[in-house]
Amino acid sequence: MAAHPTIGVEEEFLLVDPGTGEPVALNRAVAEHAAAEGVDLQLELTSCQVETATKVSSSLAEVHEQLVRLRSVAAQAADHSGARLLAVGVPPTVPHEFPITDNPRYHRIAERFGMVASEQGVCGAHVHVAVPTREAAVRVSNRLRPWLPLLLAVTANSAIYRNADSRYASWRHMLWARWPSAGPPPHFESADEYDAIVAMMQRSGAMLDDGMVYWDVRPSANFPTIEVRVADVPATIADTVLFTALVRGTVMTALDDERSRAGLPHLSPHALRAAYWRSARDGLDGDAVDLVESHQPVPARELLDRLVERIEPALAAVGDRDLVREGLARLDDEGNGALRQRASWRRRHEVLDVIEDAATATLAGVSGQRK
Repeated sequence: MAAHPTIGVEEEFLLVDPGTGEPVALNRAVAEHAAAEGVDLQLELTSCQVETATKVSSSLAEVHEQLVRLRSVAAQAADHSGARLLAVGVPPTVPHEFPITDNPRYHRIAERFGMVASEQGVCGAHVHVAVPTREAAVRVSNRLRPWLPLLLAVTANSAIYRNADSRYASWRHMLWARWPSAGPPPHFESADEYDAIVAMMQRSGAMLDDGMVYWDVRPSANFPTIEVRVADVPATIADTVLFTALVRGTVMTALDDERSRAGLPHLSPHALRAAYWRSARDGLDGDAVDLVESHQPVPARELLDRLVERIEPALAAVGDRDLVREGLARLDDEGNGALRQRASWRRRHEVLDVIEDAATATLAGVSGQRK
């Protein structure tokens, strides 16, 4: 098994009005308050969002410690600015608008892509895993494609949208898929082919620049990593840590498979698209499509167990096996974000119940906060 690759995590959050739960355009004020506490928040496309980023880490214990601090400081900065921080994939309320952050590049994106940009306001999570080369990153991307829908199902956290049950576990995925450069990456024969397709998409206008490579897996443009971007922002810190463990284990297994020249199952674009739709709809509370063996629907939780079994040597090598087992037991007991949102909604069909429970989950495990 390969040496322990380093990891890093980015999380996007929604800023909402504490009383109504509607998105509020306060990202600059929140970032200024966070900066005073030593935390740099990234301003996203819409001004109702901020993003945190951990430092490069060797262990999940380090990631967990950083996520606790980042969520805590971001939540306090939101509070000081008159907002509330939510780890949700989409706004549960009916949003009036998503003002574009005042930034020249974001304005160019808004001008070119119109309502796709102005109706954005979705929050995801990205995990970086160190890889030896860009060529290795592209090869790993090919091997991760069959598992991407399942990773989406695990993190689904956007069931309630516009004061209603969307009937999807990840409505964020459905909205995000409107970007011409989003979704699963193609199969690439080499890094040169990857670069050629990115260049073609920029010439066509489908991408403004390299920063708009929105595929769910991509070689990082700035770091020697592969970046897995398929997830809704997880509801809790514990959910994010579990997702990070699964991603690193899957990347490590893909690297070993590439070194041993293990076979790669044929995967048609139509099968992958169908699997994405099923995972976005059902999340963990239903079926997922087995893209490795049968191409048939199977219970999502069963397919997750198969993935964990497949990557167990990698999990053991980096000391994550027990953490993943405990995380799976917690998912069975508590559910992921989408299941929690639906449980909140079904109590009274009041969106403020969803907001309140999501705010609590966002800071679960932070000192002084209840779970």
